[in-house]
Amino acid sequence: MNCVDDPRGTFALDRHAVARSFDRASASYDAAAALQTRVRDTLLARFDELDVKPAAVLDLGAGTGHATGALKRRFPQAAVVPADIAAGMLEQARQQSRWRRRFERVRADAYALPFGNASFDVVFSSLMFQWCDDLDAAFAEVARVLRPGGLLIFSTFGPGTLAELRDAWAAADGRDDHVNRFADPHSLGSALLQAGLAEPVLDVDRIVVEYDDALSLMRELKAIGAHNVTRDRARGLTGRRRLEAMTREYEALRRNGMLPATYEVISAVGWGSEKQRDLPGETLISPSAIKRRGQT
Repeated sequence: MNCVDDPRGTFALDRHAVARSFDRASASYDAAAALQTRVRDTLLARFDELDVKPAAVLDLGAGTGHATGALKRRFPQAAVVPADIAAGMLEQARQQSRWRRRFERVRADAYALPFGNASFDVVFSSLMFQWCDDLDAAFAEVARVLRPGGLLIFSTFGPGTLAELRDAWAAADGRDDHVNRFADPHSLGSALLQAGLAEPVLDVDRIVVEYDDALSLMRELKAIGAHNVTRDRARGLTGRRRLEAMTREYEALRRNGMLPATYEVISAVGWGSEKQRDLPGETLISPSAIKRRGQT
């Protein structure tokens, strides 16, 4: 199941490009990720409403590790494991690991998590699932590593995200693949149920961020690694004329001296099923074995 109705695979994501993009952005990410920080902190605050006492927590798509550190502070007795597809991000996450809240880092793809069945009481993920174009595969892995009755809590971007930038590019050169596509709440809910995750509840919020100009927005996206990583994306440098045409289109939206960029933020919770998917023949590890086996 793809994130959008896309039978030709136009918006299929290049997994290697995703990893490379976030590797390159790892050093600049935190300084540019104001919106991502806001979304992460809002998602973490939802634990105030949830009665969970986990022994093991997975921070999936952990990035530079700020959520991992916050989860370790919130659940000091739990094993908190950050996992990310980008080695550079995990290297930055080392800075969040302290002797009183130490954690080991695991490089992993959300489609093939290297953990045993029913390993975690909580799977937390802030703004990672938009980088998964096969939601069925990603949520099936979450369901597999989540213990029965365990909690999945995540945020992701919805289809209204960066609509202004997408429309400006489409008007400028007729291409609508300059901006990645994002799953809608219906697709997310269906994928959660397909994976066997119970009682999913999704909320949608829209955040408008203002920029001095379109190039400022594009520089920020580059700094956090949010490139266009579709397999069929245009290669090479964007021509000057096309860039100027895009910025002219975007300028029509200027209000009170600023340009808007909309982010549609979807947050969700779901619960682990009694049924677990077995993967015979694969070597899988438990959270308690991570340090001993030297995963990095």
